[in-house]
Amino acid sequence: MARRIGVYVCHCGSNIAGKVDCPDVAAFARGLKNVTVSRDYQFMCSDPGQDLIIRDIHEHGLDRVVVASCSPRLHEKTFQKACARAGLNPYLMQHCCIREHCSWVTGDKAEATAKAKHIVEAAVLRVRRHQELHSREVAVVPDVMVVGAGIAGIQAALDVARSGHRVILVEKSPSIGGHMAQFDKTFPTLDCAACISTPKMVAVAQEPNIELLTWSEVEEVTGFVGNYTVTVRRKARYVSEDICTGCGACLEKCPTKVLSEFEEGLGMRRAIYRNSPQAVPSTPVIDAEHCKMLTKGKCGVCQKTCPTGAIDFTQQDRREVYHVGSVILATGYDTMDPTPMTEYGFGRYPEVYTALQFERLNNAVGPTGGKILMKNGEAPKSVAIIHCVGSRDKNYHEYCSRTCCMYALKYDHLIKDKVGHGAEVYNFYIDMRCFGKGYEEFYRRVQDEGVTFVRGRPSEVIEENGKLVVVGEDTLLGTRLRVPVDMVVLCTAMEARADTTEVARVFGVSQGRDGFFLEEHPKLGPVSTASDGIYLAGTCQGPKDIPDAVAHAAGGAAQALALAARGVVSISPTTSWINPDICVGCKMCIGLCPYSAIEFDERRHIAVINEAMCKGCGSCAGHCPSGAAQIKHFRQVQVFNEIDGLLDRKPDIMALIGDIYETANRAEA
Repeated sequence: MARRIGVYVCHCGSNIAGKVDCPDVAAFARGLKNVTVSRDYQFMCSDPGQDLIIRDIHEHGLDRVVVASCSPRLHEKTFQKACARAGLNPYLMQHCCIREHCSWVTGDKAEATAKAKHIVEAAVLRVRRHQELHSREVAVVPDVMVVGAGIAGIQAALDVARSGHRVILVEKSPSIGGHMAQFDKTFPTLDCAACISTPKMVAVAQEPNIELLTWSEVEEVTGFVGNYTVTVRRKARYVSEDICTGCGACLEKCPTKVLSEFEEGLGMRRAIYRNSPQAVPSTPVIDAEHCKMLTKGKCGVCQKTCPTGAIDFTQQDRREVYHVGSVILATGYDTMDPTPMTEYGFGRYPEVYTALQFERLNNAVGPTGGKILMKNGEAPKSVAIIHCVGSRDKNYHEYCSRTCCMYALKYDHLIKDKVGHGAEVYNFYIDMRCFGKGYEEFYRRVQDEGVTFVRGRPSEVIEENGKLVVVGEDTLLGTRLRVPVDMVVLCTAMEARADTTEVARVFGVSQGRDGFFLEEHPKLGPVSTASDGIYLAGTCQGPKDIPDAVAHAAGGAAQALALAARGVVSISPTTSWINPDICVGCKMCIGLCPYSAIEFDERRHIAVINEAMCKGCGSCAGHCPSGAAQIKHFRQVQVFNEIDGLLDRKPDIMALIGDIYETANRAEA
């Protein structure tokens, strides 16, 4: 039966038409075998453009459609839905890219037009081999899991829970709050961070729809969108949460003291501890590495002093399984350790601090009771604040961390306020980026308070005569500077958490070049990921300030709620398929599958795909030695027809194909 193919070439305004002669490409397509109609239109994705396709399907009896426009990642679903509305199976449409792969990366107009013709012809050759595929619908588990309980995770959990849906909130630390719990004030309003975050933390603890799992980590995720099975490891706390009243008697009597991670190494904590007096939950945790009872079998003072008998040294890690429809990742960020940047003396000079350490010096429940004091107990009379330590630096992180300029301005104000207006404060910056609501006004306020701004990154910090000397250059004045100060604060980069790679593996999400989790689309899908049903919230996706992190979390919660409210989810049919007549039972594909979607049928001695779990990644098809494993909609006959058909007519086409891939990679970079 002869195919009846319709070809539609989009101008995309001037994005494509600026380099590609779209009418010429459409005219070329009319001469291709089986092409019944070929048109070009300024905006194919618009309603009139889609209506044009639908009308032609009805009037010309089209059984295949080719759309040449922008990236399929952006609009393939748009045109699939248009075909479906016309009664044509959406998988009988082939979307080819002549924007990112052609017009945007090809300088010569004639070359761009020729390349577009090749791409369209390849799509026509491929679409002849397309087969009907049918998605299926499955019920969605309405529960939602949120991983990470910083301010973004808290916001996402509360938004979902207040809609009436159950939330499982998992946090690897003993208490919730994340980095915000360490802060003193928030810019630009100088609100108390605890006054903002503590009510939300308490709301989480009191919300009946939230099951809070602190001191816990996700170990395994299986299943598919709407039906995930998550295994959580509940680490032994050695304190019974249902018995402990949080009185704190055990904290006072424990004889073992170690450096506190929460205090950024500036203060001490006990072997049994909680991060802060306002910690949620208030139940402490015993540090198994430093507890004498657990390491040496001696002590047990906390157990003897506990009035409720909540201390239980026999506790073991346990694993619990949860079934959820979607997951929101809100795992947060790490601050960069500036020790490798030896020029700034962190770790060598006691009065060089990181930004988080300086936050703890300012905090009312910090190691100095909120007073800005040096190691000798005196207040500094001069402070240098160095911006972009590790950010905007090719040797470390090329991106801007976004928050550093503003929290540096906050520190300027706090120093002037707490130490006195006679204190000298120097800001060494590259560019001041005060982009948010009220941020520029706060910048001017700090300038009026007498803070000195020096444009230029310092080359080093040295010690001379008991003072720290910041050596640098003022690039505005063109002069070299040597500024003696009592204290130096390093505005360190926000970076992806150290365990991001492992978390990405567990949840099947991708990472960008910067290490943060990669969103589905930077503009149209900032909270979605390539794994359906896995959403992002807050700084795990990239550096953000608190308002942006909270807004991002609300977006992730909205996506999860949309899935839960719909009640059913459509499963893509583009999964792997193993031909039972060819499979030799080597089991190679089973170990390669990242989603554990392949099982072995011992009776038939062949591998079998679990389509509910398969994501269609193609790992099995790429490595199958017998060619039994293939991907539906990307079968060998389809892909090879796309390539070989052109090879028969154009022997130099392989060079063109290589050029397409090269320019596509260059465009994405």
